[in-house]
Amino acid sequence: MTAPLLEVRGLAKHYPLKHGRVVRAVDGVDLALAPGESLGLVGESGCGKSTVARLVLRLVPPTAGSIRFAGQEIATLSDSALRPLRRHMQIIFQNPHAALNPRRTVFASVAEPLVVQGMAGADLQARVARLLVQVGLPEGFLWRYPHELSGGQKQRVCIARALALEPRLLVLDEPTSALDVSVQAQILEFLQELRARLGLSYLFISHNLAVVRQVCDRVAVMYLGRIVEEGPAEAVFANPRSDYTRTLMAAAFGTGGAPAPQDQGG
Repeated sequence: MTAPLLEVRGLAKHYPLKHGRVVRAVDGVDLALAPGESLGLVGESGCGKSTVARLVLRLVPPTAGSIRFAGQEIATLSDSALRPLRRHMQIIFQNPHAALNPRRTVFASVAEPLVVQGMAGADLQARVARLLVQVGLPEGFLWRYPHELSGGQKQRVCIARALALEPRLLVLDEPTSALDVSVQAQILEFLQELRARLGLSYLFISHNLAVVRQVCDRVAVMYLGRIVEEGPAEAVFANPRSDYTRTLMAAAFGTGGAPAPQDQGG
C-alpha cells in the first residue's frame, strides 16, 4: 500500500476566550491523502474546513495533533526547518481578485516564489512564460495587470504561481466559488487535467457538493470541527451514513439526495 503524502491525526486548533471558554475550531481531525489523490473536505461555513487547510500548511500552529508530510512530522517544526518543505505544499485561495496585487504585473506575481529561491534574469522570464502556457494563458499576458484580466484568467495566474516551485500538494480553498458558473466549469476541468498530468495531490475544500463530486476521489464531511463521515466519493454520495451528511445532500440536491451522474456519451 502506498504511504500517504499527507497524514494528520488528532489535529486540533482551539482559540481561548474570556472566562475560561474555548472555541474548538478544529477538534481532533484525522485525514490521509495519497499521492495523486484528490480529497474533498466539505461542510457548511464555519465548520473548520479552512482552518484545517491553514493547519496542514502550518500557516497557523496547531493546538494539538500530528501533521506528517511525505513521512516527516511537521507539526512541531520551527519556521527555519519548515522552509525547505514549503515549496512542496502550496495553496490556491477562494478569491483571485484579492490574491493578486493590483500594482504588480502577471510576471511579477508568478515570479515571486522563484525570485525567493534565487532565480533571475533570462531563466526567470523563460520559466514564468512556460508557467503561463502551462495554465492556458499566452506569453503576452506577462506584462498585464490584474484589472486587465477576467476572473478565470486571474485564477489561472494564481494557479501558475502555485505551480512555480513544482509542489506535490495543492490545497484548494473554494477555488471556484468567486467565479461565474461557466468559468467555474472551465477551471474545474483544467484542475482535473492538471492533476492527471503532473501527479498532484489535492486537498479540495468546498461547500459545493456538486463540485466536490466532480473532482474528488474521496470525501470527508466536517461538522463543528470534527470529521463525521469519510469515504469514496460515490459511496458517500450514494449512501450517506451520517445524519448531517444527509442534511447537506438534501440541501444541495433536494430531498431525494444526490442524483446519479449523467452519462455524457461518446
